[in-house]
Amino acid sequence: MTVTAQRIETARLDLVPLRVDHADEMAAVLSDPALHAFTGGAPDTARDLRARYERLSTGSPDPAVSWLNWVILLRDEGCLTGTVQATIGPCALGARAEIAWVVGTPWQHRGIAGEAARGLVTWLGGQPVEELVAHIHPEHHASAGVAATCGLTPTDEWQDGERRWLRRVG
Repeated sequence: MTVTAQRIETARLDLVPLRVDHADEMAAVLSDPALHAFTGGAPDTARDLRARYERLSTGSPDPAVSWLNWVILLRDEGCLTGTVQATIGPCALGARAEIAWVVGTPWQHRGIAGEAARGLVTWLGGQPVEELVAHIHPEHHASAGVAATCGLTPTDEWQDGERRWLRRVG
């Protein structure tokens, strides 16, 4: 099963399928080291992002897995503010989408992450997916709030120090 990212529109946002030429603007959007407080690492340079976006654009080497990535465009301001992503692959029930989101520091506390993630989840509801999963650090209350607004609930499962959140679809 191959799923391809398509443009998704919400009230204020356009989720635009990721392109390599987004790297320069996204390097600035994601430049705050505080964005890595829960995930580790440091902000990528535009060159690093370009290389990552090139890898992502070629797709998963596993034909059973789809890598879907979008940038978040705040329509009224005409700027990119973050990313959402879904990796769709097989699971016991059929297919699972592992989802994630990040919004640059200047645009946080404006509901952008929640709106973008809900748009993604709504779109995924029209795809052949039976489960939605997110992995969230237990101290990252903002991301837990986004997951909850998307209908995901915390489970007792952990991966790399992050709690697994789950929503069954359909």
